[in-house]
Amino acid sequence: MTETTALHDLHARLGASFTDFGGWDMPLKYGSELAEHRAVRESAGIFDLSHMGEVRITGADAAAFLDYALLAKYSILKVGRAKYGLLVNQSGHVLDDLITYRLADDAFLVVPNAGNAAAVAEALADRRTEFTTQLVPGADATVTDESRDTSLVAVQGPSSEAVLLTATGGGDEGAQAVTEVAYYAWTRITVDTAAGEKDVLLARTGYTGEDGFELYLANDAAEPVWEALVAGAEQAGIDLTPCGLAARDSLRLEAGMPLYGNEITLETSPVDIGMRKMAVNALKREHLYARRPLAAIAESEPARKLVGLVSDGRRAARAGADVLVDDQAVGVVTSGQPSPTLGHPIALAYIDQAHTGIGTELVVDIRGKAHPFRIVDLPFYSRG
Repeated sequence: MTETTALHDLHARLGASFTDFGGWDMPLKYGSELAEHRAVRESAGIFDLSHMGEVRITGADAAAFLDYALLAKYSILKVGRAKYGLLVNQSGHVLDDLITYRLADDAFLVVPNAGNAAAVAEALADRRTEFTTQLVPGADATVTDESRDTSLVAVQGPSSEAVLLTATGGGDEGAQAVTEVAYYAWTRITVDTAAGEKDVLLARTGYTGEDGFELYLANDAAEPVWEALVAGAEQAGIDLTPCGLAARDSLRLEAGMPLYGNEITLETSPVDIGMRKMAVNALKREHLYARRPLAAIAESEPARKLVGLVSDGRRAARAGADVLVDDQAVGVVTSGQPSPTLGHPIALAYIDQAHTGIGTELVVDIRGKAHPFRIVDLPFYSRG
């Protein structure tokens, strides 16, 4: 049985087409996915990301526990900031890539990917038991899965800040909170809605290659806040377009951002995805989950490298397509489609190290026919 978000009925009223994603019935698109993509590049788009997970870590030893449980170092993270990190399994391979916010000296919010939310919450709970009973007996760290009680709305695009300012409560102070929150940071605001002011944890991260915000809020606030943002944008003459997962995928691909399940899987290690430094630094800590396999991985050389591919042709390479040099398979495409912004096909692929130089020409087998591609620097698209 698939889950639904607190905004599901609103999406249905907007005419969304739905798809299953990580066990959730999510809007794929509302009309034209191309129009939704372009709205984010040119103005702003609004997304329901409530299928993502939210796991709160609290206690005097919360930071030390996260240093043990994840690869990034959270004890040095300042309150008000966020950090990208990896959660590995017992073999040192990636269980999930995630963002963690430091809410207070003794409180963090970990945000796993949708399909991994339950597994991440379970893994953190298990590691908390190991940490507090075996490694640091009596340590104060609590793991609370808040995923079912939390909604997440994202506003992305060059006009996203202006959209937030139309609905922000608190007068000048609220507006200042929006304009001054830095990239990979968060603040707290209120949003004026028809149902009254709603409290929001506002983060400035994003997954589209544009400026943008994520709004973490209670489920019963999700629809009033969504409608307030749309109404505020309309009154200000800002094009704010509801966007589904199709546009989110094409946007993140143009920005060269990996997707769990495509570029990152249980078969990939931190070194495979270019995070060797994170693994090496983690090994310096006194307590670290999966230390022994991670040490071996940190010394290894991956057989393949994740690269960007482009073509001057019209046929897009899709996930699973073989990449060839001299009729020999040297890699596989993990994500690919035509780029709405750039006007030509783009793809991410794992390629044998010997063939990963920028400008290397190769071919991709697309339904039995060879189509020329070449390797380029990532990202494919950068704002500005």
